[in-house]
Amino acid sequence: MKALEKIRKVIDVVLSSACAIVFAAMVVVGTYQIVTRYFFNSPSTVSEELLTYSFSWMALLSSALVFGKRDHMRMGFIADKLTGVPKKILEIVIELMIMIFSVSVMVWGGYTIMQLSMTQVTASLGIPMGVVYIVVPLSGVLIAIYSVLNIIDLAMGIDRRPTEEE
Repeated sequence: MKALEKIRKVIDVVLSSACAIVFAAMVVVGTYQIVTRYFFNSPSTVSEELLTYSFSWMALLSSALVFGKRDHMRMGFIADKLTGVPKKILEIVIELMIMIFSVSVMVWGGYTIMQLSMTQVTASLGIPMGVVYIVVPLSGVLIAIYSVLNIIDLAMGIDRRPTEEE
C-alpha cells in the first residue's frame, strides 16, 4: 500500500510541477505577445501559436491531476443519496468508466491522431503536429493510472475526494 501511495505522490508532484511550469511559460509568452503587439505594433505569430498549444497541454495535464484527486465535476444527485456498499460499487463503476474512456478515446485515439499528424508541421513553430498531440495519450495514460489507484483506494475504504472545507 505504501508503494501505491508513493506512486501517486510522485505523479502528483510531477504533474503539478509540469502544470506550474507551463503556466509560468504562458505568462511570460503572453506578456511578450502583448508588448510586441501593443507597444511595437508587430504581433508575434510564434507566441500566439505557442500560447494556444501550451493552453491545451496545461488543460489536459491539469485535468489528469484533478482526476487523480477525485475532484472533477460530477453530477452527484444520485450518488450522494447512496451510502455504504452501493455507494462504493457506484464509485468503482464510475472509475471503471473513466478508465475505459481514457484508454479507448484518449490513449488509443490520441495515439492514432498523433501518428497521423506527424507529417503535418505547425505554421509558425515548424514542429510536427504529432508532437503537439502527444499530450492526449499521455494524459489518458495518467488518468488510467489514477483510475486504477482510485479503484484500489475505494476498495480499501479510502476516500480521496476533498471535503467542502478544502
